[in-house]
Amino acid sequence: MSSDRILSGIGLRLFAIACLATMAASIKLVEARGASLIEILFYRQLFAVPLVTAWLAIGPGLHTIRTKRIGAHIGRTVVGLTGMVFNFGAIVLLPLAEATTLQFTVPIFATILGALVLREGVGWHRWLAVATGFAGVLIVAQPGDGHFPLYGTAVGLTAAFLVAIIAIQLRQLGKTEAAGTTVFWFSVLSLPPLFIAYAFDMRPHDLTTFALLGATGIIGGIGQLALTASLRMAPVSAVVPMDYSSLVWATLYGWLFFSVLPTPATWLGAPIIIASGLYIVWREHKRHQEKPVEMSL
Repeated sequence: MSSDRILSGIGLRLFAIACLATMAASIKLVEARGASLIEILFYRQLFAVPLVTAWLAIGPGLHTIRTKRIGAHIGRTVVGLTGMVFNFGAIVLLPLAEATTLQFTVPIFATILGALVLREGVGWHRWLAVATGFAGVLIVAQPGDGHFPLYGTAVGLTAAFLVAIIAIQLRQLGKTEAAGTTVFWFSVLSLPPLFIAYAFDMRPHDLTTFALLGATGIIGGIGQLALTASLRMAPVSAVVPMDYSSLVWATLYGWLFFSVLPTPATWLGAPIIIASGLYIVWREHKRHQEKPVEMSL
């Protein structure tokens, strides 16, 4: 793999993270204007379908959507939608920087699930990283301090746990399915239940609010596709560390749009969580030959 291709993959990953951070800010803005979580989820997926379809048509071809594992895709959709509910819920309930920091626990949960569900060998190095990461979470959350709701912290950690489950599902699906196939079926299968829920929760909005809802879907869809494409261009160990740039965007958007900066506890705990996550990724890279997969959410 050439260095130019790796640099392109890293650049694409940084672009994807910027898109998803912008989507998170848009979610918070549009919720403040009266949009419900169901509406936000519906518009997020509504715009994903044409984007994914166009991406497949231009790239690998629409024939790649054929699958013999529709049941596995349905299972991925159920967990994926539930994860989106908790992820978007955490964004609404918490300051952007804190919600983003809690998402950095995904590698920690993935390590635990890998040991318990897949019976993967996890050495003491990674268990120490897991314990260190959760110590960082306690610093950020400050149980009993009341600087932001523990309910929101629980929602954010649940979202990270579900994303870790999705990562395991995608590893299993990736044995037979292309990344574009899993993205397509998740987008398509998630729309019917969201439309039914949306039909009971339609609300009148002004043009600005509808524009923000549309932007949430478009930017989020572009970000998801860019995440997937980055893994085709560079190794996981090269691109995944770029995910932590989302904290920079979350801090910037929190300050610009909501006049909120991360608490001192977040500045202290976030580097601990990030370091543990990076160490887990590095140890995993040393243990296994990498294989590109679709990234969730």
